[in-house]
Amino acid sequence: MDISKPAHKKQLFGHPVGLYILFFTELWERFSYYGMRALFTLFLVAETTTNNPGFGWTNEEALALYGWYTMLVYVSSIPGGWIADRLLGQKKTVMLGGALLCIGHSVLALNSEMTFYLGCLFIILGVGCLKPNISSMVGGLYRPKDERRDLGFYIFYMGINIGGFLAPILCGWIGEKINWHYGFGLAAIGMFLGQAVYIWGQKYLHGVGDLMSRKNEKDREILNRPLSPIERDRIKVLLLSFLLIILFWAAFEQAGGLMNLYAKQKTDRDFFGLFTIPASIFQSVNSFFIITLATVVGAFWLKWRKKGREASSLFKIAVGLIIMALGFGFMTAASVQYGNTGSSSMYWLILAYLFHTVGELCASPVSLSFITKLAPLKYASIIMGLYWAATGLGNKVAGLIGEASQKLGEFEIFLGITLIWSAIGVVVLLILKPLKRLTHGAEEGETRMEDDATIEAA
Repeated sequence: MDISKPAHKKQLFGHPVGLYILFFTELWERFSYYGMRALFTLFLVAETTTNNPGFGWTNEEALALYGWYTMLVYVSSIPGGWIADRLLGQKKTVMLGGALLCIGHSVLALNSEMTFYLGCLFIILGVGCLKPNISSMVGGLYRPKDERRDLGFYIFYMGINIGGFLAPILCGWIGEKINWHYGFGLAAIGMFLGQAVYIWGQKYLHGVGDLMSRKNEKDREILNRPLSPIERDRIKVLLLSFLLIILFWAAFEQAGGLMNLYAKQKTDRDFFGLFTIPASIFQSVNSFFIITLATVVGAFWLKWRKKGREASSLFKIAVGLIIMALGFGFMTAASVQYGNTGSSSMYWLILAYLFHTVGELCASPVSLSFITKLAPLKYASIIMGLYWAATGLGNKVAGLIGEASQKLGEFEIFLGITLIWSAIGVVVLLILKPLKRLTHGAEEGETRMEDDATIEAA
């Protein structure tokens, strides 16, 4: 680290130190979220008469609430983005979101139905403030055309998945085996750690995520001028990418709902006769694969690009959608095995999560970076909010698909996702060239910029 530079311009491993502050903040925020998510549907369907009672709901009721909750968590990013753009700035809105999350996860640790709903409300509000703005701040650490931006988002994404890996193991084990609310309480501790890191690291985020002042002539000009034709074209492409995001997460988020219940109720989780693996532990498989495969996938795309092959963000998103969809082919096989024997093997779940992970690594990190490249500066946070809202709508559709599976059958749902989602990805690949023209070269001419000066009013 170069100590001659001001704190907010110091670098570590070739990236601004502020990236690692956001990395650890997001790591612990995701630890709290995924810890709660791993327990959510399992807690709702747990019987009320056991030593570790839940609410005793049916699968359909639990999946319905899961869909609404996860949708609202991400749709709240729209007002969260508006608050950042118009009132507080990204940096302060992230701070507010962290505080709300600390309250929400702490309330969930209390054992009553009222506190469960109240805790969910605070988490919805907290994620809405934090999620879109912390992602925009990562983009704000880099100048336009800096090729380190995509790698910066991959590093940031690793923080998400380290938290996502640890949470289901720790919170899930404690919640299922000891007490659901102890598991929720451990998630709260994770969020307090994330908030502490963010507060401590403010000196490394100077000039990033500040509110654009209408008194400043330059900022006033940016806020008041109408969108240019190029910016309007880029917004059209972003809106299309949001449709793909809805579809991606509608399938992918079966993990926390339908596939979580499938692991609990229809999967043989016996580990060589030694012990039974808690169903919530399977929620960590996706993050484990991301941690172990992120470098491999990133290196593949870098090598692919250097050979002059197609490597645009839209191309990667479409490829990721197809690969993720093919993962449901394994769940189709699992449902066939269950129909024949009354149980399905764990390896079907693991193979499905492997394909889901590779698809996610192709699509999700670059979609975040893609937004920061194309979004007009004055709408940066609200457009990032729309991205997370699209993720939320995908989560709601995931809940509806999960509900439908209880009537249509899991085989039909898994097979349908495999075929339909793959076909949609192929269609995007076929119309890729005209879509790329609408980006007006936003991803062309990227070069490495060693000067890590932040973009003012990111």
